Amino acid sequence: MSAKIYHNPRCTKSRLTLAILEEKGVDFQIIKYLDDTPTAEEIKALLKDLDMDARTLMRTHEAPYKDNNLADESLSEDDLIQAMVDNPILIERPIVKTDKGTVIARPPENVLAII
Repeated sequence: MSAKIYHNPRCTKSRLTLAILEEKGVDFQIIKYLDDTPTAEEIKALLKDLDMDARTLMRTHEAPYKDNNLADESLSEDDLIQAMVDNPILIERPIVKTDKGTVIARPPENVLAII
């Protein structure tokens, strides 16, 4: 079993999710998405895997959400995805992807369903 985790080292939930993966002996690749920002196409693929829309994946309490008026309901899915590319802090975390599925590990135990 191998996994890919979109990780923010400053996030407690992300660190706890990594600990679960390590405890379960899962090989994983860490993507520090704040440094290695996913492309619009990668975000679209994650949204498809997660079966959610862009707004649901967004961290609405972050400053760029308010600063860029992203609560505006007239913004398209592509507009919101581009906002996440431009401001990756807006992407909810951690996201874990395995052959069994993709989850947002909030709470961290959500990862158990796909490992």
